[in-house]
Amino acid sequence: MSRSSVAVSWRVVAGAWLAAAAACRGREPAQAAATVENDVPVAVNSDSPFQYPPDLYDDGVDGDVRLRLYVDSAGRVRPESTRVAASSGTPGLDSAALRGAALLQFAPAHRNGQPVGMAFYQPVIFRHGTEPATRAPQ
Repeated sequence: MSRSSVAVSWRVVAGAWLAAAAACRGREPAQAAATVENDVPVAVNSDSPFQYPPDLYDDGVDGDVRLRLYVDSAGRVRPESTRVAASSGTPGLDSAALRGAALLQFAPAHRNGQPVGMAFYQPVIFRHGTEPATRAPQ
């Protein structure tokens, strides 16, 4: 994860992606993940697209946002279905989570060997200790 990104709950999704990548050497990440039978969409972003708002970081504001996303059978996030399911209580963190969600890329879920669309919840965890997007690495 880059210093400018937020701690995001990627562990389960990253594990599925790594297994797919190992099974399909030489293919692009999205192609590799798409060849594995998965019950939920698998994120294929190499870095977290969620950026900690610099002013909130400087003020020491933390929070957890739970987003509801719908990923179609092609792996595209449907922006019209993206919403905050559980707010952090800080509008700036909620907005940052929504902005990042628009940049997520997925391999779609599969059922019986066929890609399918699916709604699911994505936690986004903002914790003081990760660097904001505008801060230069030290």
